[in-house]
Amino acid sequence: MQYVNLGKTGLQVSRLCLGMMTYGATTWRQWVLNEEQARPFVQRALEAGINFFDTADVYSLGASEVITGNLLKSLGAKRENVVVATKVNGAMSNDVNDKGLSRKHIMASIDNSLRRLQMDYVDLYQIHRWDYDTPIEETMQALHDVVRAGKARYIGASSMYAWQFAKAQYTADLRGLTRFVSMQNHYNLVYREEEREMIPFCIDQGIGLIPWSPMARGFFAGNRAQGGGGSTTRAQDDPFANQLYFREGDFRVAEVVQAIAADHHASGPQIALAWMLQKPHISAPIIGASKMEHLDQAIAALEIKLSAEDIRRMEEIYKPHPILGHS
Repeated sequence: MQYVNLGKTGLQVSRLCLGMMTYGATTWRQWVLNEEQARPFVQRALEAGINFFDTADVYSLGASEVITGNLLKSLGAKRENVVVATKVNGAMSNDVNDKGLSRKHIMASIDNSLRRLQMDYVDLYQIHRWDYDTPIEETMQALHDVVRAGKARYIGASSMYAWQFAKAQYTADLRGLTRFVSMQNHYNLVYREEEREMIPFCIDQGIGLIPWSPMARGFFAGNRAQGGGGSTTRAQDDPFANQLYFREGDFRVAEVVQAIAADHHASGPQIALAWMLQKPHISAPIIGASKMEHLDQAIAALEIKLSAEDIRRMEEIYKPHPILGHS
């Protein structure tokens, strides 16, 4: 396994982060795996040297955090040797205050997340999108207080406009508060709008980039159909993917990826991941795995070296997209 610093911090993370959204309760999503089904994946990740695990309170409404904590503990992972990230913002119930980035919700949510994770702190506490209903000053002060209380080591953000992220960092600087050290943004071969503003801003500011959906939610597996859906349970029960991908230009990119995959004796998802791993500004793409071959192939993708011609062929046919994934 390869390790890099997360942005300008001294925190060393594995080049791959295991996304824990796949593990939780089928009552939340049909394709989600329960704790016993998830155990081999976390065990394999630890054996491969992956030390970075990303979850969120809203994933399976807390069940993902419970599974993350249970498995890391039962599999013997030392707390000081793993980097655990979770998120706050999503609605956890129908209560009017049980969502968003208000001080009230952040303070309650960090305690609830720690209880479910069975941990005294998280390494990275992230805001799960922008909250248009709460002043950013309130959010940044609350996050700063979470860090000061020792409940989080660092704070991070996720998909938003670059001007919003810049405003949050400026607010932190102006008030002497904790800055965000990472950005979990939507980025892959068929969605590259982040290259316009967010990624250049993060490079300039030394922000660690940990993109979600680096393999476009299985889009490069070759089993997706034009118009949406596909042959797998995930493809048939993932309406969010249908909103993000499935444009005609996306399939043209996927066709080139499949051709290059054949040249490298690899799979389409491996090539899509290898493309991202060769971007020097990317710290750790967040990968999901519901089948063991998915995880093994992602780990093997660390060794794939794409040529400049490979990269040119995949990138030159990209078509601009509307902004996707900010909500």
